[in-house]
Amino acid sequence: MPAPSLRQLAQELGLSHTTVSEALRGSSRVKAATRAKVLKAARAVGYQRNPLAGALMSEMRRSRAGTFRGVLAVLDMDGPEGRPAGPTCYHRELTRGATERAEELGFKADAFTVGKAGLSLERLDNILQSRGIGGIFLLPVRETPDLTRLNWDHFSGIYSDYVIERPGLHSVCPDHYRAMLTALDRLRALGYRRPGLVLNASHDARLLFRWESAYHAYQTHHDGMTRLPPLILSKPNEADFVRWFRSVKCDVVLAHLPEVADWMRAAGARIPETHGFCCLNVMNSPVPCAGLDLQPRLLGLRGIELLISQVLRNECGAPDQPTITTVPAAWVDGPTLRS
Repeated sequence: MPAPSLRQLAQELGLSHTTVSEALRGSSRVKAATRAKVLKAARAVGYQRNPLAGALMSEMRRSRAGTFRGVLAVLDMDGPEGRPAGPTCYHRELTRGATERAEELGFKADAFTVGKAGLSLERLDNILQSRGIGGIFLLPVRETPDLTRLNWDHFSGIYSDYVIERPGLHSVCPDHYRAMLTALDRLRALGYRRPGLVLNASHDARLLFRWESAYHAYQTHHDGMTRLPPLILSKPNEADFVRWFRSVKCDVVLAHLPEVADWMRAAGARIPETHGFCCLNVMNSPVPCAGLDLQPRLLGLRGIELLISQVLRNECGAPDQPTITTVPAAWVDGPTLRS
């Protein structure tokens, strides 16, 4: 037997259609006792709220023309204040890809900022529910993200980085392990045999040590490559770098920080004549540089596709088994490596 409609549920409870609708949305305008009564009855008969239908009605009430465009949220937990130029550009491209693909699929992506310069999570929860926004695309967060103060009974979510556990959502992120193998393959083809790796320790851990693991594995399984100890520090600095650089005698350095190339020159290297430099995210470099493009625009595009698929299937809350979708990096030639 099919589940009853919302109007049938309202008739059985002796309540108005509007009261039942708002109770199912968790509206504070409905008394707690009434809300509990409606939710209990809905569960008993197997009624499931359709978030797209709710979004449609919400949009039609706001629009004189009655034109429907599903709305998704692009959420920035950190805010732009104090964000370095590289991550700012990365976030911008992620948002651009997400917004463009959302529009192609008939949705609109609105940006929201939480934190010191933005909304509280409680306020965000109220706004999203009142506007019928059921999908959240979360931009990368510096620290471990925690969105448990949102009522996930009403939302689907995708995180655009590796690990999120509060709640455990599906995520989309660069394939860092494969990206490192791609970079080392390219360097080996150019004749480099002593690659050195410089990493920020917290960044390394946040990516579950994928850069570091691929670096060691590549050198283990490719003849002619000298295994060198990587330089992994909580805060990479010039003094420690120069000591390490002169000790290991690498012929090319892979690093996220573009200033590492300046530290190499300070230690006597001539780039690209005597040594090479490979940036693990060329978006971080203010000048042309060889290295990896992690393709944030493509990540945003793919992430919004995954989010919309959840919304269309009415899949709210944390999945039983979160998955990670990875996107390969693209190699970028540049003047910091020999041709």
